[in-house]
Amino acid sequence: MAELIYTPDSDADSISSDVAQYNGILVTTQIPTNLEGDITEQSESMLQALKEALEGAGSGMDRVMHLTIYLTDMADRPAFNEVYQRFFSKPWPVRAAVGVAALAYPEMRVEVTAMAAKR
Repeated sequence: MAELIYTPDSDADSISSDVAQYNGILVTTQIPTNLEGDITEQSESMLQALKEALEGAGSGMDRVMHLTIYLTDMADRPAFNEVYQRFFSKPWPVRAAVGVAALAYPEMRVEVTAMAAKR
């Protein structure tokens, strides 16, 4: 049986792991590290946090297979996509963008869950 491995979030108060790992597949959820900014700034800080989490677990953005993107305003999708294209390239990961009423913090506009393969 394959072992489940959880990498704790660096925030001591977090009730979520940073990365969960199973049989070479990694799953992580990331939020913006800059909640003060607009959708572009929040997306940049969040995708940078995703990059760092994956690299720390032995993967990378080029190994992402699936993303679920949560947006509090679907009108923010084009701005998110501009940032997304700076972090990802073809072949694009499978993805879904979901509009939600709210996220963990009132000022939070975006969150992402990713599934990636280890190197």
